[in-house]
Amino acid sequence: MNASISKIVCQAKEFMSPKDIDGWLLYDYRGMNPIFWETIGYIPNVTRPCWLWIPTKDDPKLLVSQVDQNRFVHLGIDTIYWSSRNQMVKELEILTNGSQSIAMEYSTMGVLPRASKIDGGTLELVRNLGVEVVSSADLVQFTTQRWDDLQLESHMEASEILNRTVKSAFDYIGCEIASSQGEGPTEFEIAEFIRARFEKENLHAPDGPVVAANAHAADPHFEPTANNSSKIKPGDWILIDLWGRLNGDHTVCSDITWTAYVGSTVPRRYQEVFNVVIGGRDTAVKMMEESHSVGRKLQGWELDDVARKYITERGYGDFFSHRLGHSLGREVHGNAVNLDGWETNDTRHLIPRIAVTIEPGIYIPGEFGVRSEIDVFYDSNGPMVTTERQMNPYLIEI
Repeated sequence: MNASISKIVCQAKEFMSPKDIDGWLLYDYRGMNPIFWETIGYIPNVTRPCWLWIPTKDDPKLLVSQVDQNRFVHLGIDTIYWSSRNQMVKELEILTNGSQSIAMEYSTMGVLPRASKIDGGTLELVRNLGVEVVSSADLVQFTTQRWDDLQLESHMEASEILNRTVKSAFDYIGCEIASSQGEGPTEFEIAEFIRARFEKENLHAPDGPVVAANAHAADPHFEPTANNSSKIKPGDWILIDLWGRLNGDHTVCSDITWTAYVGSTVPRRYQEVFNVVIGGRDTAVKMMEESHSVGRKLQGWELDDVARKYITERGYGDFFSHRLGHSLGREVHGNAVNLDGWETNDTRHLIPRIAVTIEPGIYIPGEFGVRSEIDVFYDSNGPMVTTERQMNPYLIEI
């Protein structure tokens, strides 16, 4: 068994043993469960259902089709091969014999979509073996989502690149407007500017960024194209959301959102909404810090709740239309806890060595939107904000 899998197996046993979970049963068919492949490493062209059983008190075993037998040999895990469905079910029954509680990628009522990766029929199959199926959501977080020092270092480097890039993009807008005597680049052209910077800086981003001016900024995930973009001009409000990770096999993402105004003085309406947004953001950070200082473990929904209350009390609750934040990993949306009591109800705890975004937003339809996004690494010594914290709208003075 390779070192990476061995580490996950050991951590899984460490997590399950005190919680009376008898094992972790991972299942995949044709890529429906990416957590399966995050655990053992991606293997191409696996065409049949496959299972990985990690019992609390024994060695792990794979259960795979004879058709795919050569795909898994390099892993060094004891492997059982099946040819018919009846044989697969029988071997599954033997593997789990004596177990009472089994963790799988399942979430009651689908409350946590990131943890809901098995289909209803497979859930029925495993339950018919006479076991209780519990969610693996906390188990996945503990075993696969905690960063080591190298991952944290890669995140910090990516964060510095994002911080530089967003300011360069705003400055570029100003230069282009000044050189054209009033009419600047389009949102799409700024997105292309950012993508070019990423390539130069060795930063990988499979999609994005969001570059949105005025009413487009009221769409949280506006994606500029050559056909839907507006030209940016003096007096415009601009939101840029950008994310990425360093190229490489052991790197993780950073993700930030900044806003700017093209002019020398921010209009009162923009400034008012901006102040409410960063107030909600910083209220969540403060809750993290205070909870850590007294040794209280926070659940994801609690941070969403405190920031949402702050924004609601100031009259903008109806315009905050998404969760407070998400976890970060190799993908920009990771599989650890989300700061969410709105779209879902995430009861997972924030644990040391995971990272999350805090990104409250207020979106006034047809007018503008404001979002401020920072990243926080939840260290054993307390929360650490790893990206620059924007305190005022960026001024693009012409």
